[in-house]
Amino acid sequence: MEPAKFQFAIDRGGTFTDVFARCPGGKVRVLKLLSEDPANYRDAPTEGIRRILQEECEEPVPRDSPIDTSRIEWIRMGTTVATNALLERKGERMALLITRGFKDLLHIGNQSRPKIFDLEIVMPEVLYEEVIEVDERVVLQQAGCQLPKSDVLEVGTGSTGERVEVWRRVDLAQLEDQLRGVLARGIRSLAVVLLHSYTWSQHEQQVGQLARTLGFLQVSLSSEVMPMIRVVPRGYTACADAYLTPCIRSYITGFRAGFQRTLKDVRVLFMQSDGGLTPMSKFNGSRAILSGPAGGVVGYAVTTHADGGTEPVIGFDMGGTSTDVSRYAGEFEHVFEATTAGITIQAPQLDINTVAAGGGSMLSFRSGLFVVGPESAGAHPGPTCYRKGQRLAP
Repeated sequence: MEPAKFQFAIDRGGTFTDVFARCPGGKVRVLKLLSEDPANYRDAPTEGIRRILQEECEEPVPRDSPIDTSRIEWIRMGTTVATNALLERKGERMALLITRGFKDLLHIGNQSRPKIFDLEIVMPEVLYEEVIEVDERVVLQQAGCQLPKSDVLEVGTGSTGERVEVWRRVDLAQLEDQLRGVLARGIRSLAVVLLHSYTWSQHEQQVGQLARTLGFLQVSLSSEVMPMIRVVPRGYTACADAYLTPCIRSYITGFRAGFQRTLKDVRVLFMQSDGGLTPMSKFNGSRAILSGPAGGVVGYAVTTHADGGTEPVIGFDMGGTSTDVSRYAGEFEHVFEATTAGITIQAPQLDINTVAAGGGSMLSFRSGLFVVGPESAGAHPGPTCYRKGQRLAP
């Protein structure tokens, strides 16, 4: 069925942006742009839409004015904004709030050693700059519990049906002073990870409400981001969300500003790491890490795998900033815990392996050796061959 309005599918990568448009009448247009080219446009997806509308409608669409959305039916986009921010460690400055006594928990991690015979063990990096220990304690009610028991202030049933004991309520007055200090040091994003919050989220909710009242722009509660048992991967996921969601929000705000009524009349969906689509308002950092690569998997699954075929297809997606490898054998392969750029994420996502090595990965000289990446020359100024800078890329 031929569309009555324009339909846009966009892949916004770290170096290039590809725009696929289905025009009224069924005509298909494909356009490729640099993701960053400040001398010519502010935002690549917006510019791609503007050019296609102008050429197909044969009417001028000014670059410096919001685009009329009356001819647009929907926009669907996959983006590597979160992927590249994580790979290059260019996310938002953030702090971690965790139950007192567990300050180093995410630094210690799960003690896994993928290369068990290595003599030099490199600890995984953490995303947070500061740690605040929250004076609170919730314990699962168990008959054989041998922990030094405090006075039980409250006994309740968690969302999972487990019985919990509240040994210590949140000291909000003390926490407020600590949070004001973090704000004064320029940190505006928080990850809140309290023990057993997957079933008893009340304490995290109280902390979150206080933080938002004080002016924190992003507060990621582990009980909302991923309410699952196992505090370490839940904590990593909340940290990734606090680290990346501001980048996502900033990009979406800039994208919407290029259209009339900030796209309120257009159905705009973003690709998530699991290969599904979600509205702009629900697109967040922890579900966006594989947004761009997931779109590639869905695309080649539809176009390259024969109906009823038994031979698997290997996907190799090399961009300017990162390279993604995946496999499709008739159905999408999902994982519910995966490590990307050294960070373990507990969230449903397609089984994709991503490395920080692409066509624009920068060469540097460290300790007598040439090193490739993880920094990328990007689209602006780009590699030396673009003649806009002097960044050396392989």
